[in-house]
Parts: sequence; structure tokens; C-alpha cells
Amino acid sequence: TALSETKGQFRLSRRKRRKEKMKFAAILATLVGSAAAFAPSSQSVSRTALSETKGDLESLGKQLNPIVGYWDPLGLTDAAFWGKSDEFTIGWLRQAEVKHGRVAMAAFVGYCVQSNIHFPWAMTLDGTPFPSTDLSPPEQWDALPLAARIQIVLFVGFLEFYSELTPGEGVDSGLPHYTKGGKVGKYPTFDAIPHDVPFNLYDPFNFHSKMTDEQKERRLRAEINNGRLAQLGIFGFLCAQTIPGSVPLLAGVVKPYAGEVMAPFPEFM
Repeated sequence: TALSETKGQFRLSRRKRRKEKMKFAAILATLVGSAAAFAPSSQSVSRTALSETKGDLESLGKQLNPIVGYWDPLGLTDAAFWGKSDEFTIGWLRQAEVKHGRVAMAAFVGYCVQSNIHFPWAMTLDGTPFPSTDLSPPEQWDALPLAARIQIVLFVGFLEFYSELTPGEGVDSGLPHYTKGGKVGKYPTFDAIPHDVPFNLYDPFNFHSKMTDEQKERRLRAEINNGRLAQLGIFGFLCAQTIPGSVPLLAGVVKPYAGEVMAPFPEFM
């Protein structure tokens, strides 16, 4: 009957959409995982990951960049944020640098991908496609439906919230806080909560589970340097788009953008 045929088509369409969503989730997990690919694992005992004193930072600075070395012109390591100890302040600053570096690496890779690759599957259940590469990445963000942008912001907010959890009594999830002796840059696993895709944010496919402590330490230093470079890279793109002539090397490479790059919801401005 016509009704049974319609139901069959609906089930087929639903299965197709589910496969497409899983495909996109796998790609997203891979990209996000690559941004955190050099974070230390739960078995790591890394001196670099536990730089809690100014002396540790001075040593780390020389390893990261022998020419510049330790550089803190604003004296932030001695600022005693919120009246706390130097170890608290340094842990907070170290975590902030690692986190911003990872976000910048994901942003830089995402900018390059969005500028050149258009996902062929539908973006929404009604069949709306992803924004075209004729638009620049900031313009593509503005072109997303409001509901999609809210979902992305909430998802990132959840990741931020989850990263700050510390284990309570009788609870296995969470990690010691990075300002209280916990490992800087370490993200907790999702093993203690139910989720549809069995991937952790760090190393979702367990490619780095057998690395030695020396390898982890070296890769963590590489991640810090890559994160610093990525921060310069993504802001270079955005400056070139919004301030004509500010980045001569990108003149004619990136498209001008007249919007507000720091406003995720420009319709409310």
C-alpha cells in the first residue's frame, strides 16, 4: 500500500541520515582528537606536564625555544592570581596556554578545511546543505542556522565544564585540578559517563597508548610550540580578513569579512 511504501521510504531516509551523522561525527572526532594529539596519557609521569614552579618554567622555556628561552615580560608568574600561591598561578597559566593552543590548532585546521572542502551531505534534517566554499569561514559560521550555532557552543561548553571536574569521594571520574597538582593539559576520559560514540577526546583510537614517557614529554613540548604558532596563524587569517593590508602575505589569499569575528550570534547585536 501507499502507506507502507511511505513508511519504508521514511525508515530508509532515517537510516541514511543516521549514517551521514555518524560519518560526520567520526570526522569531527578525528579533527578534535588531532588538536589534542600530544596531550599526556593517564599513565604519563612527565616533568614537562608538572611545571609548577618558576624554575621549572625557566627550564621548560629553554627546551621550547633555546633562543628566546623563558619570557614573562608582564611578570604573570609572580602575580599570585586571586591571592593564591605561585604554584596555583603557574598551573592556571600553563593550562590556559595549552588549552588556547589546542583551540587555535583546531581553528587553523578548520579554517583551511572550510576554505577548500564542502561537505556533500545535508547539514540539517530538512536537507539544507552546508555553506559553500564561496563563503569565507567566518561567513560560513554566520550562515549556519541559529540552532546549529547554539548546539556547537553548548557542546564546547560541556567539554569545558567536564574538563574542570575533580573527583569526589567514591567517584572514579574527573582528575586532580591543574592548579592543585594535577597534570596540565590532561583531559579526563569519558569512561564514567554514557555516550553514543565510544571515543575519548584525547587519542580516540588509542594510537598513542604505547608511547614512552620520553616520547610523551617530547610531543607535549611540540604541542606547545605548535599551539603558539597556530595562535599566530588563525589570528593572521582573521586580521587579514578584517583589517586590509595588515598581513601582506595573505593579501588576495583570504576574502574580506565585514562582520564581527568575536560575535557568535551577530543577529542579537
